[in-house]
Amino acid sequence: MSNKRQVIHSDKVGVAFYSGNKDDLKSKALSLITSKKKKKKPKKVWALEEINFDGYEGEILGIIGSNGAGKTTLSKIIAGILQEDRGDMNVDGKVTALFSFGMGFNKELTGRENVYLNGMMLGISKEKITEYIDEIHEFSDLEEFMDQPMKYYSSGMKARLGFSVASHLQPEILILDEALNTGDAKFSKKAAEKMKELVKYAKMVVIVTHSLGYAKKHCTRLLWLDKGVVREDGNPEEVINHYKASLPERPKKRRILELDKTESKVRDESIVKAKNVGVSFDLKGGKFWALRNLNFEVKEGEVLGIIGHNGAGKSTLCKVLTKIYKPDEGDIEVLGQTSALLGYGTGFNNQLTGRDNIYLNAMLLGIPKERVDEKHEEIIDFSGIRKAIDKPVKTYSSGMKSRLGFSIAAILKPDIFIIDEALSTGDISFQQKASERIQEIIESAKAVIIVSHNMNFVEKVCTRAIWMKKGEIIYDGAPEETVAKYKESIK
Repeated sequence: MSNKRQVIHSDKVGVAFYSGNKDDLKSKALSLITSKKKKKKPKKVWALEEINFDGYEGEILGIIGSNGAGKTTLSKIIAGILQEDRGDMNVDGKVTALFSFGMGFNKELTGRENVYLNGMMLGISKEKITEYIDEIHEFSDLEEFMDQPMKYYSSGMKARLGFSVASHLQPEILILDEALNTGDAKFSKKAAEKMKELVKYAKMVVIVTHSLGYAKKHCTRLLWLDKGVVREDGNPEEVINHYKASLPERPKKRRILELDKTESKVRDESIVKAKNVGVSFDLKGGKFWALRNLNFEVKEGEVLGIIGHNGAGKSTLCKVLTKIYKPDEGDIEVLGQTSALLGYGTGFNNQLTGRDNIYLNAMLLGIPKERVDEKHEEIIDFSGIRKAIDKPVKTYSSGMKSRLGFSIAAILKPDIFIIDEALSTGDISFQQKASERIQEIIESAKAVIIVSHNMNFVEKVCTRAIWMKKGEIIYDGAPEETVAKYKESIK
């Protein structure tokens, strides 16, 4: 890359956090409830150590590694959100960063208003934003939702708008940290094409991702982080092969998609009954029906997959099942206690440690402290983040939050387990564990309901699938048939 202009220069960069720190009243109050012994003195932990690399103009640089490797921390150093504790990070250009879906958005404002808000936060003039607003609207595929409050958006819709804003407002250096995990296949393809177009006139794009296939296809170079250090830097195919070989206790070629098909004895009893269910919102311009005329049942023993484009109504349906939303018409009956994982990190207190958040989340699910005490160590072991469990959650990557959230909900064995895109940020090894756990859960739970954009996952793990579009059920049947019809509609 000697003939290319240097854009990023990282020289022995290190970043440290203190474990066990609690700096708000809620954290201290929960500590009094949960602590059994004297807390250890905060310990200095290096999240990044001796990070050396250069970034060059025209590159699409991918950053890969297991959850907790330091990927998000490095992204924040490049973006100037965090300050390195030692070493130097020099960035030649204005950075536009998109950290997970919806970050920086005001849920009470419309999508259009949020475009202006985000643009101005990036230092872009109102006139320049107005020049690009129609292009952003068209690229995001939000249609009439562009002028509706973002509190009605699904996670995928937020991701689409966030990427559309960041990529259209003339970024010099664009950082995407797991920002497209919740996007559907059609939008992900469009976003990849946009990134390739961007580096023709922008300086470079940096992508943090767990999707090795995506990284191999779209990145020009990869940086592999492992426990806060650079393990390898170079050709995407070579780096990915070495990373795959390093995954612990996994055959080299084993993937989540090689799971055995879920075998479950579906019983006659209906756990969920939906009759003509409709949910509406009073939006600007009139009433909008997010769900309409939904009729379906979920039998005991089923693993039900829900698929469809962003904005199809999948997340709204999950919120109806968990009684966050009440139907405006029709009836829904749910026989059993639901445990929902509606996106990673939902319900976490960023000031609390992971250990304390286990108790907090369990209490929110109505699970007694004695039960949590009994399963506490099992939850930590399953999550695979024991070394970080006494750090504040604000220092966690999105993948670490995903792992902990899933572990809490899954180990505590719910009656009805609802997962809405909560595993989209997990690394390969954890997705394998989580998928196997879902298949185990169905032996003791009444039903599992999964929202996912991963079609192969739905075909393998689910026993039945529903395809939704614009708030209605288009098809309901065997996973393979439902996925095939959905894929055909995309073509």
